[in-house]
Amino acid sequence: MDRVYVCSCFGVTEQQVKQHAADGACTPRQIASACKAGTDCGSCVRRIQAILGRGACPRRDLADQGKPVLAELDEAA
Repeated sequence: MDRVYVCSCFGVTEQQVKQHAADGACTPRQIASACKAGTDCGSCVRRIQAILGRGACPRRDLADQGKPVLAELDEAA
């Protein structure tokens, strides 16, 4: 399997970004907190935004509805 690197500075792959997103990271800043991607030269931030934009984000959905995003996701259902 080919590895597609999103962040060359920290060796973060597209698959890792997708996994962090699946675990609940909805913004480039949350991805940065999880794996440092985007915190050095910053050239990967747009790519991270594009990856995040393709998937559903339960927390972002809650924010769009005006609901608290720090509440447990199970409670929102």
